[in-house]
Amino acid sequence: MSGPAQANQTPITDRRQLIEDLEKGAKPESAWRVGTEHEKFAFRKDDLRPLPYEGVCSIRTLLEGLMGFGWQPVREGENVIALTRPDGSSVSLEPGGQVELSGALLDNIHQTCDEVHAHLREVTQVADKIGAGLVGLGFNPKWRRQDIPWMPKGRYAIMRAHMPRVGTLGLDMMLRTCTVQANLDYGSEADMVAKFRVSLALQPIATALFANSPFTEGKPNGFLSFRSHIWTDTDPARTGILPFVFEPGMSFERYVDYMLDVPMYFVYRQGRYIDAAGQSFRDFLAGKLPALPGEVPTMGDWTDHLTTAFPEVRLKRYLEMRGADGGSWGRLCALPALWVGLLYDRQALDEAALLIADWTEEDHDRLRRLVPRLGLSTPFRKGTVQDLAKRVVAIARGGLVRRERLDDQGRDESGFLDPLTRIAESGITPAERLLEAYHGVWRGEVDPLFRDYAY
Repeated sequence: MSGPAQANQTPITDRRQLIEDLEKGAKPESAWRVGTEHEKFAFRKDDLRPLPYEGVCSIRTLLEGLMGFGWQPVREGENVIALTRPDGSSVSLEPGGQVELSGALLDNIHQTCDEVHAHLREVTQVADKIGAGLVGLGFNPKWRRQDIPWMPKGRYAIMRAHMPRVGTLGLDMMLRTCTVQANLDYGSEADMVAKFRVSLALQPIATALFANSPFTEGKPNGFLSFRSHIWTDTDPARTGILPFVFEPGMSFERYVDYMLDVPMYFVYRQGRYIDAAGQSFRDFLAGKLPALPGEVPTMGDWTDHLTTAFPEVRLKRYLEMRGADGGSWGRLCALPALWVGLLYDRQALDEAALLIADWTEEDHDRLRRLVPRLGLSTPFRKGTVQDLAKRVVAIARGGLVRRERLDDQGRDESGFLDPLTRIAESGITPAERLLEAYHGVWRGEVDPLFRDYAY
């Protein structure tokens, strides 16, 4: 989750400014980049418990250790809550101490994968020194909500109080989930709409391919991606599939109208978060926000507000792909490869658009509801999601081949899709591999997961 974006103090005097802000994201194809974000669980090796913020084996110590690799601290009060580098990358904290890398904007997947590998080498080196480990999954497999220490970030206190008012699983989302995301550019409003529609329709396919959260508190939970299911009961006002994206007239303006109706969480002023949970940004525009009566928002407030909606694809000045569980090193590279292959090659984008062209709102809803439980075996029309996954991965592979972004050995980016090809062809998700081990060599225990799947 993002920190405050208060650099732009321009007052908002006209709704048109909000539309123009999204329009400014449009870039020529030569400037399109990919940013990859991934989260992982940090745990103590001696008892597998999540790291607290303070102590010898702690989140603070982990962050301070990473500063030895050239990361600069970001503080909230006396607490280091993030790290940054000049290239725009950052390391930040999720509410339950999940450690997130938000990568730099890079030209190709070779660079992205190098970045992922460099970060994991750094963070595991520091973790080893303090007796900690890190593992990539969609949901914490062992610990209860009350076992997870909260991180000292102001916005999380506001969200913690608000979540139980609007859903039953919001605190689980905050404390016990991890994801991998890719952020991609658009060239124009029309290009944004085409990419938004394709990526939103295909998020359930990514959810199935990356499904990696079958355990809750040490036992199978009946889902393959419990992380994905959690979003269905977090906050209906700011989550899910957005039907209006597929309707005629989808535009930057239409998304702004959606965001104006998403309830607020907070306003950030003078180094502190002011609780505005449930209040209206439309009222804020009119100078009638109860939390700050008489004040109008700045563009920094709007940028912050855009981070508080959690649909399956999120629009800022780029598009965020949000459907995948956290996972192994290879799948952290495969996720951006999948979406770059689908969205950055015109032929691939057209093929994917044709694939989803006649899907109905009921089709989208059915996939969203069933895939978290059934994964690739989810029935869909005359086949299954596995059939769709094989087709989608093949389309993405063609897109990456045609992009011709080569490494120093002359290899294109398509090899990064190999883990997904194996999953799609076998029909067996990462979650089902975990369940097989649980019922087999792990003998009904999840503790070996922390050893066998740690980075």
